[in-house]
This record gives sequence, structure tokens and C-alpha cells, in this order.
Amino acid sequence: MAKSSIHIDIELDKDKVPENISWSATDGSEDAQKAKAMLVAFWDGADKSALRIDLWTKEMMVDEMADFFYQIFSTMGDTFKRATNQQVLVDDIKNFAKDFYQKFREIQMKENKLG
Repeated sequence: MAKSSIHIDIELDKDKVPENISWSATDGSEDAQKAKAMLVAFWDGADKSALRIDLWTKEMMVDEMADFFYQIFSTMGDTFKRATNQQVLVDDIKNFAKDFYQKFREIQMKENKLG
């Protein structure tokens, strides 16, 4: 049986806030990849609950976070399609992603006019 590993390193400041995130995978490049944010989720079948880790560095900007979430929502639709082939629900997820991003942009524009 083949085995693959993902290694994640988090450098924290004195207040335990992430300063640097890097990761590498045995099936990918041997070089560690830098990241400003990460979301990792696991399904606990026994407890029927999702366990997650979500971290971001101090350098992650609000607009980057919105882009990150838009892309996550959109790719969650792709994953759900592969897992279930439920196109109606996939379309709902993708439409939510678009609406989310549009609303974020509208809020940013209003805040920029006020600021």
C-alpha cells in the first residue's frame, strides 16, 4: 500500500499568532511551499463531526482572505460534484461563492468611499 504525507510548519510569535506557514507533501515538490493562510478539515465518522484547523498570518490582507474564501467555496463545489454528482447542489455552492465575492466587493467599495 502506498503512503503519502503532508507536513505543515507554523512559526508563531510570542503571542502564538502565526507569522509564517509552510507546507510540503511527499507526492509533490520536496521544497516547502509558503502560505499566508490555511484551512484543513477532517471528517470524524465516529462522532459525525468536522474537525478543522484554520490559521492565517499577520500579513494576510482582507482582500486576500476574500479571494481565498471565494476560491475555497468554488472548489468545494467541484469536490462535491466529484463525490456526489449532485449538479443542482454544486450550482448552489458555486452561486453562493459568486454572491459572497460580489457582496465583499460592494462592502469594500462602500468602506473605501467612507474612508
